[in-house]
Amino acid sequence: MRRVHKNDNSEIITNNLNYIEGNSNNNLKISKILYHEQKGFCCYTEEYLGRADARDIEHFNPNLKGTDKDSYLNWFLVKHQWNKEKATKWENFQPILLPTDDHFNDRIIYDYGDYRVSDSADKRAQNLISLIKLDDLILAEERKKYIRRKREEIQKFGESAEDFFKILIDADIKQICYLRAIREEFKINIWEMIP
Repeated sequence: MRRVHKNDNSEIITNNLNYIEGNSNNNLKISKILYHEQKGFCCYTEEYLGRADARDIEHFNPNLKGTDKDSYLNWFLVKHQWNKEKATKWENFQPILLPTDDHFNDRIIYDYGDYRVSDSADKRAQNLISLIKLDDLILAEERKKYIRRKREEIQKFGESAEDFFKILIDADIKQICYLRAIREEFKINIWEMIP
């Protein structure tokens, strides 16, 4: 996971959109805007959200949902499974690091397919890792396998990493996953390459 940047000029803010429980038309507008801002990727897993993927507007702090304090800063588009697994555990993982924290990428380190805290005393960062399962063994193994495959494909095709990922983006964006892993492993700014 990478630090999430929220857009001060988001259509959600400029159009004064509010999440309304049970109002699918309204909430679909929010979902589409988040999808666009997140370039189609799940905020937590960094896997592409394809047409068949169940996705949710995640209220990061679920205690804010349905209150006047719930807002764009609390909303992220995520795969349904990750939202479901997080839903009932919020109180067990406090205090917590926000995905928008300016120092997120320094506090949660990408370490060859795994995520860990940079400081073992950083309870907020560790709680975030545990709450949204950034340390999930299956997901970590998927990241590692993806990076190994892409490294092999880059060697096989004789392209630079940047050219290789540009080809994948242009051919089929669904072939791109794990944006922070790509950035760290191949030293390219994959986020900026995605239209």
